[in-house]
Parts: sequence; structure tokens; C-alpha cells
Amino acid sequence: MAQITAAEVNKLRQTTGAGMMDCKKALVEAEGDFEKAIEILRKKGQKVAANRADRESSEGASIAKVNADSTQGVVISLNCETDFVAKNESFVTLANDLADLALGFDSKEAFLAAPFSGMTVADKLTEQTGVIGEKIEIGSFEKLSAPFVGSYIHAGNKIATLVGLSANVDGAAEAAKDVAMQAAAMNPVALNEEGVDQSIIDKEIEIAKEQLRQEGKPEAMLDNIAKGKLNRFFKDNTLVNQDFIKDSKVSVAQYVKSVDANLVVTGFKRVALG
Repeated sequence: MAQITAAEVNKLRQTTGAGMMDCKKALVEAEGDFEKAIEILRKKGQKVAANRADRESSEGASIAKVNADSTQGVVISLNCETDFVAKNESFVTLANDLADLALGFDSKEAFLAAPFSGMTVADKLTEQTGVIGEKIEIGSFEKLSAPFVGSYIHAGNKIATLVGLSANVDGAAEAAKDVAMQAAAMNPVALNEEGVDQSIIDKEIEIAKEQLRQEGKPEAMLDNIAKGKLNRFFKDNTLVNQDFIKDSKVSVAQYVKSVDANLVVTGFKRVALG
């Protein structure tokens, strides 16, 4: 039997994030072969992942990152099963490291196949499932490009948002963060009226008509009154039309124009856990 030193166990632990005893057992099984021990730990992870594939992973960390010139951002969620794991420092560090890597990819599939710590991202998630004993997976993966992109992460990493602006002007960074906070807090369904899915519009009109019928309004009046209610829905539920949370006297669009007369919000992404 190969002699396994504490230094070797610690090296494997630092490389994989696995527990000390798991690392020692893997090294013993691998007869001291470091790479083989990593493979043993990964296989253990695969076994645990298979056993937990049907588990809910609604906890975790939502992380938003923006590139150096603030023209592109990514927001991902690293999901797990319990809040206890989600609050673990090493888990949050892993989520941040993965988000940094995700900035370089345009799709979740390409990101999962990317190299990370000597293996693919997908394999790292499988490995961590084995290490932690919970289902670990990438839930959401959203990219956003614009002349200026800002981000916001709500306390506790439960919600993360990106906001795109039409120009990188003085005050753009503060404006983008303010609007990103708005998107996190108010959960708009779309950027503006044009972005609302037709199925949502149809549903809102039908709800409004049914309410009006119950109020005894004549059928001939329903369409016009329902359109008015739909406009209220757009105001409450589309980002640029919402009342700005820091000053309810202006809309988000008006706030942005107060920073620069030609500035507009071009897009947003919002990822929330639970």
C-alpha cells in the first residue's frame, strides 16, 4: 500500500474541494496516483448526481458579471438544494468563478463544455455534487450586450440583474445600476409594451373583460375599457414605463433621460432563485 502524506491529501483537497477523508480514501484507492484520485472523486460525484437527479435545486447563488469595457454582461445561477449550502463561502466563490468564465461564452451549452480547473464546467458540477452531497447545476444563463451594461446583485445572491443603455455617457454607471435595482425589485415582464408576449396581452384583456362583466358593464363598452386597463398593466409591468423606485414622480424612461436626453434602456436580464 502506498504511503499517503498529509501534504498529498491537502493538495487533492485544494484541487477538488472534496473533504479530507474523501481525498485520503481516493488517494489510497488510487495507490498515490494524483490524477487517478481526481477521477475517483469525479466518479463518486457522478454516482451522487445520478441519485439526486430528480431533486429540486431551487436554492443557490445568482451572479451578474460585466466585462472590462462594460459592453457585455452575463448573469447565471448556480443552483443547489439547501440554503445552508447556498450561503457557504466556497459555494459563492465557485459561483463567482463560473460567472467570470461565462462572460466568454454565448450559450449555456458552450459554457458547460468549457474547460475549468482541469475538467469541463459540467464535470466540475458533477464533482461538486459528489463533494457536497447535493444536486449542483447551472440553472439560468443570460447574456446582454449594449453600448453600456450595468449590473446589480441583491443581498444574499437571490436575484441578479443586467441592464443595457444606449450610450456610455457621464452618469451611465449609476443610471444602469439604479435601473438594474429597479428590475430586481419590481420584476417587470418586459422592457416595454412591444416586448410583452401576445399571450399575456390576450390573458390580461380577457381578465379585464370578465371583471367588467361582473361589474355589470355593457358588452359594447368592454373593449375600450379593457384597453385602458391594459395600458395600466403596461405601466405597472414593463420596465421603462414603471414608476422609478427612487422617485415615483417619474418613470424609469424619464429618469434615464434626466441623465442624458438621448439615453434609453435597450434591454435587461433578471435571474431569481426560488
